[in-house]
Amino acid sequence: MKHKTFTIIVYSDPHHAFGKVKRQVLINLGIADQISSYSYAYKDNVYLEEDCDLSLLYTTLTALDTKIKFVEKHTDRDSRIRSYSRYSTI
Repeated sequence: MKHKTFTIIVYSDPHHAFGKVKRQVLINLGIADQISSYSYAYKDNVYLEEDCDLSLLYTTLTALDTKIKFVEKHTDRDSRIRSYSRYSTI
């Protein structure tokens, strides 16, 4: 059986990392209301903080037999993601 593959771009700076995902993915998976305010949102993207929120997405996808591919992007400065609005389900 062929597994589905889901690609997550992970943006990291010297302090933290965030996984980028479309807000609709969180809604479709039924976890949008479980994401913390430590994550950020910009337009239709959500940047999941690495400790809890990205782990929740990972656990949810693997339970659905989905393979996950991480693509890492790093900056030595503070990421602009920190200037985005805090995540909210509203």
